[in-house]
Amino acid sequence: MIAYPHIDPIILSVGPVQLHWYGLMYVLGFCGAWVLGRAACKRPDAVWTEDQLADLIFFGALGVVLGGRLGYVFFYNLPQFLQDPLWLLRIDQGGMSFHGGLLGVLVSTGLYARRQGKSFFQMTDFIAPLVPFGLGAGRIGNFIGGELWGRASDVPWAMVFPGDPLQLPRHPSQLYQFFAEGVVLFAAVWLFSRRQRPEMAVSGFFLVTYGLLRTVVELFRQPDPQLGYLIGGLTMGQLLSLPMVLVGLVMLVRSYTRPAVNHSFSRSRTQGPN
Repeated sequence: MIAYPHIDPIILSVGPVQLHWYGLMYVLGFCGAWVLGRAACKRPDAVWTEDQLADLIFFGALGVVLGGRLGYVFFYNLPQFLQDPLWLLRIDQGGMSFHGGLLGVLVSTGLYARRQGKSFFQMTDFIAPLVPFGLGAGRIGNFIGGELWGRASDVPWAMVFPGDPLQLPRHPSQLYQFFAEGVVLFAAVWLFSRRQRPEMAVSGFFLVTYGLLRTVVELFRQPDPQLGYLIGGLTMGQLLSLPMVLVGLVMLVRSYTRPAVNHSFSRSRTQGPN
């Protein structure tokens, strides 16, 4: 067993204001997306400008926070919300959902793309390779905060997390998710997107890859106590991820079999900075 490295989740306190590692990881995630997005904007086939990228990151951040919180409340802890509706606003108590954040990002950035004369999938194909950096940063934040730990295990690298009421050695599943979602997913989607692909292909590839990786990693993660194991012994994370795989496969097949889409109107409309 490896000793859990106790790290104060609060980096700095100035009066009532506290800077948490988890919040810093969100900031790093958005900064990483901006750096990667700038590189993508410089490609010969790019249809997004750096000025538009800044707006995409802004709207994406809104979608992540609002969608992530709403997703956690409605997917993972609806009874508590029904008992105390104001709990929805207590984001200082934690509780964010990737799947909710994904839906939030799709709505917020989709509306922005429409204003810019871009298609929905032009937007999703562009942002898909930027997402894993933030996912990886968030999992490091989970690990530092000692939350979302894994199932009990006797592997040599098991850890006892301070917030675990049973104080059992457990898989450090946050680190597994960091590697899967932040490293493997990024490498796979970024490399896949480096070659020119038909519209919707990068988005479909992201959904399939994330859905499979998340489903596998959930085998080592302790289910949320208020939910436990659900249909067929699956966790909520798996039930939300498996449909992503199916949708992604349909998108991949569709992207390579449908006629090419002409976006000359959207390209000419947004060549200059906004």
